[in-house]
Amino acid sequence: MAAPTDRTRLISGATKRGGGRRPVSPPIERASTMLSDSAASMRDPALGPTYGLDGGSAARALRSAVADLECASDAWIVPSGLAAVTVPLLALLRPGDDVIATDALYGPSRRFLSRWMAARGVTTVYHPAGADAGAVADLIGERTRLILIESPTSLTFEILDVPALAAAARARGVLTVMDNTWAAGLAFKPLAHGVDVSVQALTKYASGHSDVLMGAVAVSDPALGRQIEATIEDLGWHVSPDDAWLALRGLRTLPLRYGEQGRSGLRVAQWLQGRPEVARVLYPPLPTDPAHVLWTRDYSGAASIMGLVMKGGDEASAHAFLDALTLFGLGWSWGGFESLATHETGQLPFRQTPPMMEGELIRLHIGLEDPADLVADLELGLAAWRVAVG
Repeated sequence: MAAPTDRTRLISGATKRGGGRRPVSPPIERASTMLSDSAASMRDPALGPTYGLDGGSAARALRSAVADLECASDAWIVPSGLAAVTVPLLALLRPGDDVIATDALYGPSRRFLSRWMAARGVTTVYHPAGADAGAVADLIGERTRLILIESPTSLTFEILDVPALAAAARARGVLTVMDNTWAAGLAFKPLAHGVDVSVQALTKYASGHSDVLMGAVAVSDPALGRQIEATIEDLGWHVSPDDAWLALRGLRTLPLRYGEQGRSGLRVAQWLQGRPEVARVLYPPLPTDPAHVLWTRDYSGAASIMGLVMKGGDEASAHAFLDALTLFGLGWSWGGFESLATHETGQLPFRQTPPMMEGELIRLHIGLEDPADLVADLELGLAAWRVAVG
């Protein structure tokens, strides 16, 4: 019998036998204090958590499911996707170290590097968003300790040759940490491609319902895992049992939602490509996208978030576009069941080398609505755009 797929394994963990009569999902245990039967057993971890910070049944089941999904030796859950990025940086970097990251890095991750890590003696070297793996590897110097990979990148969706970069970094004794939120631990497996630490925002596709803030950190090397676990322990970070339960529930249906939203995303992206108001659609599954070749080689699916570069326009016309939409919510985040739209041109100047754009940049996340209805809604937005630009 062939090994079960992710789709099967994410569910079969709930139905595994040997635990006696029980509910399908683990119980929600709201507790700070954990009681023991004797003084001698109070510190025995084999008997379960000794304090609420260690996590109850739902948190342990979620950690196990994420580790299985990521092909990891272990995984940890933290209070947000940003925390999932910052934990490995705090655990693995020291004053005097350099870290390499993309110029298109997620804004809060960049802020952490420039505000927190820089103040503590860690220098960040940014590589161009469209650089290839060789060009990034050439930036490795004597002080380089870690490469923070985000692929695809935030807002403009460039993809790196991650296996090649991970191999080059390992050959030079440099660690790699990858923000893999776009692939949700499903469409791409960083650890299986040589990356040392895989992180993702469980806030997004894993929970899937826009009602949880959470992140995950996964490793293959137990030695790295001990450093990360110690950092989480020292910081006192904890995920509530209710949130862990919700994220675990969402994770069970991740492959179905991710696949359906990816198909809808491609359909909407293809339609937008033919619109005269649109200069470019930034979406790796499109054959015209510069990242398409790498995406085809390395990814088994796609997120449903994309960049829409308009032909000209300004802030007023972009706002007119968004305000005319009736099905797309106006809000940040993505990966939930609902479609969202945001205006993102204002984030580009924070980069060292802002990309050249033909016009305003709008980000779209495609949810689980009927794509035909979403296309009709975008028609309303484009009509308002045309009026606004005159």
